[in-house]
Amino acid sequence: MGIIVFILILALLVLVHEFGHFLMAKKTGVKVEEFGIGFPPRLFGVKHGETLYSVNVIPLGGFVKMYGEEMHEVGAKRDTPKQAQRAFVNKKPWQKSLIIVAGVIGNFLLGWVLISYLFTQGVPAPANKVIVEEVQKGSPAAVAGIKVNDSIVQLDSRPLTDSTDLINLTKKYAGQPIQLVVERKNKQLNITATPRKNPPAGQGPLGIAVTSFVEKKYPWYKAPFYGLTESVSITRTIIVEITKAIVGLVTLHKPMVEVSGPIGIANYTGQAIKFGKNAVLELIALLSLNLAIVNILPFPALDGGRFVFVIYEWVTKKKVNQDIERYTNLVGFFILILLAILISINDIVHLMH
Repeated sequence: MGIIVFILILALLVLVHEFGHFLMAKKTGVKVEEFGIGFPPRLFGVKHGETLYSVNVIPLGGFVKMYGEEMHEVGAKRDTPKQAQRAFVNKKPWQKSLIIVAGVIGNFLLGWVLISYLFTQGVPAPANKVIVEEVQKGSPAAVAGIKVNDSIVQLDSRPLTDSTDLINLTKKYAGQPIQLVVERKNKQLNITATPRKNPPAGQGPLGIAVTSFVEKKYPWYKAPFYGLTESVSITRTIIVEITKAIVGLVTLHKPMVEVSGPIGIANYTGQAIKFGKNAVLELIALLSLNLAIVNILPFPALDGGRFVFVIYEWVTKKKVNQDIERYTNLVGFFILILLAILISINDIVHLMH
């Protein structure tokens, strides 16, 4: 089940990406010869206007075939000057740039929309206090009179904003009386409790389950703003972590972050399914934002690599040598395939352990 859902998610992410290229190509006057769902061989296609809309056998995304993506296509067809102007290679650098980054923008927008929707459903937000979720019978907390939904705001005059602080302090002062300030129905109570040194299995020193998060929902008209803020924050984090991984790779040091390929992501998908629809939507949003950043990296065969060639043309006012661009992208493609294989092997090793 997880593999099927993963394939559907991957198809969605790639289709959104390619649809961004498709829309901007149309907008800038580039002739789009084919918009394909899935990858060849082709099952069937319907031609509408100048574009063939096809459905293909391999359901792993989609593609956009623009006329004149490479210079040799234009010369081979002996087009009129007007027709040649509709080739991608003959468009102005700013137009090419828009087409290239449109796929990245599409993935970012998908992540933003999904995160905004999740904000209307309720998301964990820092409570800046420790909230009691459960009190075990006969525990020091129960004896002291602590109840579910109480907020523990101080321990021996120390403010508490995170559940980890409470856990560490109760372990530190196990066997000693501690003074707690507890909020209950807008009133503050002073409670004395003695954490246990050797609590029963599955229980802590005080015998309570706590959290430092509350569920927060936003109305539909506020959710897009908070969703955008969160999307930008997540994107910034992704950039930082990818940079760390690249530096680790270049310096031959073990990456400080976990890198997963298709097999690892399929495994995460299976885990997300167990937690329900919102967990799957959150995974899609994170993957979409990741795909946006990865694609804009200045590496051959990626959108970022193509963007570098366009910037070169823009700055020097010279066309890039087509053979250099073609072979550079080919080498980049094989390097990406090799990395995908190595990461997949690493995923398999992790799953076996």
